[in-house]
Amino acid sequence: MKKALKRIALVLLVVLVGLTIYFFPKLKRLNHVNTLFEAENIVENFRSFNQIWDSSDLKASDNPYTFPKGDSYTLPDTYSYYGEETETKFLLEGGNTTGLLILQDDSLVYENYFLGNSESTRNISWSVAKSFISALFGIAVAEGHIKSIDETVEQYVPELKGSAYDGVKIKDVLQMSSGVAFNEDYGDFNSDINRWGRGVAWGSSQDAFAATLTRDKEPGTYNHYVSINTHVLGMVIQ
Repeated sequence: MKKALKRIALVLLVVLVGLTIYFFPKLKRLNHVNTLFEAENIVENFRSFNQIWDSSDLKASDNPYTFPKGDSYTLPDTYSYYGEETETKFLLEGGNTTGLLILQDDSLVYENYFLGNSESTRNISWSVAKSFISALFGIAVAEGHIKSIDETVEQYVPELKGSAYDGVKIKDVLQMSSGVAFNEDYGDFNSDINRWGRGVAWGSSQDAFAATLTRDKEPGTYNHYVSINTHVLGMVIQ
């Protein structure tokens, strides 16, 4: 009896170790999402995304544009906001600023980095991706791959038929007037943005998540920031 119990315990231990090894990367990403905006983690989280999440490197231009240096600018000690004087240092520290560049007349007049970052530090781009997506749409229309941004999303992404994106013009998604109901509150654990993030961490389909969303307003009538609109636009481009 004791030998049988030992065998069972050993088998369970092996299964437990195997499951831990298999799920560890997902659990690590999930923990990353759940602690993403915590004050003590946010800076390191933002610059270590490519070490935790799947990522691809884009080749840098062989001829990058470099802004010329202008006359050196010194930040003021204080600034006025709605008639109230506030220390510039307080603004930078309070916002966990990791880098600040000031351009004036197309010249770089101020450049400084904080909290361990430098000019070569990689950071997650967040919504900078929207600029790339919009440029890709311009190219796709110019080259005839997309006839018009007045076409609807499901014409290019049939799997979104019956979803909140069914019948929505590409133009409305580009302009954040898709009419899709989406809670963007990062402080709400059960918000759409956080549910989506946890799903991505666990390896769930982002396409499938987009198809579950419901409509809140008539498309094209109301501007409402919806992060997953960018992913849907990526589905159209793909």
